Amino acid sequence: MRALLLLAVAAPGWLCAQAPRIGVIEFYGLRRVPEKQLRNVLGVREGDVLPSSKGDAEKRLERISGVVSARLEAVCCTGGAVVLYVGIEERGAPHFDLRPEPDGAAALPENVTASYASFLSTLARAARAGPVTENLAQGHELSSDPAARALQRGFVDLARDNLEALRMVLRDSADGFQRTCAAYVIGYAPAKRQVVDDLQYALRDPDEGVRANAIRGLAAIAALGARSPESGIRVEPTWFIELLNSLVRSDRVRSAAALEALTEVRPLSAMTQIRERALDSLADTARWKSMEDALPAFILLGRVAGISEDAIHAAWTNGREAVIERALSLRSK
Repeated sequence: MRALLLLAVAAPGWLCAQAPRIGVIEFYGLRRVPEKQLRNVLGVREGDVLPSSKGDAEKRLERISGVVSARLEAVCCTGGAVVLYVGIEERGAPHFDLRPEPDGAAALPENVTASYASFLSTLARAARAGPVTENLAQGHELSSDPAARALQRGFVDLARDNLEALRMVLRDSADGFQRTCAAYVIGYAPAKRQVVDDLQYALRDPDEGVRANAIRGLAAIAALGARSPESGIRVEPTWFIELLNSLVRSDRVRSAAALEALTEVRPLSAMTQIRERALDSLADTARWKSMEDALPAFILLGRVAGISEDAIHAAWTNGREAVIERALSLRSK
């Protein structure tokens, strides 16, 4: 599990005795603005330390003609150095709209938030000890770590007993942690069909953590629906596809992974929506050097291009660009 580093206006040493160095700079969202211009304005290159101020660097990028918004994100670690992601939204590019921040006072029972906080700390300890995987067979995540898994199983009862409170918090609470907790726990509701709309609503939450948990929950429910058609569970791909155009890296990565699972049988509607709305965004991600992040986007492009699964995986190891270009050639068709 790669850890997220928050770029902030902090003195050198905000992460450790020596500020981390940049191993790779990955760009996304560039259509007309040249990468060279962005690099010049950014003022750092591979081998340099991270910018001391995330906000200042983003403001400099947003002063470039044609740039509407910019986002920097550092992810640890590749060979002891961070990957710096530079996201750009250009004027006229597809835009993912988020809902306004709620301003209500809805809150979850203390036992729900306490269980979620305990789960986060337990999972973090497990991840430090080694790789942690998740099983989705029951329509929600169950960790390979026994302690984390026990807490997740407890969420089933908490979701059943507090369903209305979870729904209210997702829509009304001004507290981002409360909404993040609700988005995770509600996915454990025993009646999965009842919470699909709630999780899809949360996909447009202004908080990145809420969206991440909503994607996790919906992906698990969608997997259950695909395995058990008699359940009547249906998760529409539309908002996942729109999230591919988000300025936030994690939105793109997580939604691509969810869509990879949702499109195994290549449904025509989803393939058409991806081709019409997100080919360029997928191509950005598919070209990244991070194999873990790039692979789902690459698979989606191969499917849109009509390439067999075996050929997609062969191309992954023997050169990606031909598949990416083949998919991009379908833009105007």
